Amino acid sequence: MASVLYPLYKEALLSAAANTALNLGDATNGPYCSLIDEGTYTYSAAHQFYSSAATSAVGPASGVQLTTPTVTAGTFDAGDVTFTAVTGNSVEALIIFRHNSGANTTWYLVSLLESDYITGLPVTPNGGDILITWHASGIWTM
Repeated sequence: MASVLYPLYKEALLSAAANTALNLGDATNGPYCSLIDEGTYTYSAAHQFYSSAATSAVGPASGVQLTTPTVTAGTFDAGDVTFTAVTGNSVEALIIFRHNSGANTTWYLVSLLESDYITGLPVTPNGGDILITWHASGIWTM
């Protein structure tokens, strides 16, 4: 499996569904990221919401909010992210999702990013921090 934008998120964007904007950066709404153990999560194009992947999250179950999110000329970017004091299963991928004030059954899955895309994966947590440094040209472009 290679890194991918979830098809149902792209469909939601094209139909102007609620809770899809990624350039929001308030305390509740906007892009979040989770470390994912692919030993317990298998990508499916039919997955739409974070509840499909939540049990495979390593570190904070509800992920970490991405700071300074931007969308410019079709490119999504955000500040680098640090997961602090991570323990648990090995991490082979990241999932970016669109958080809102509802339950995780309403948080759109946006993208699955694997080791072909993220330097430093896979990683086995040892109680230390895991820093994700995004590429200088952005996280991804549609």
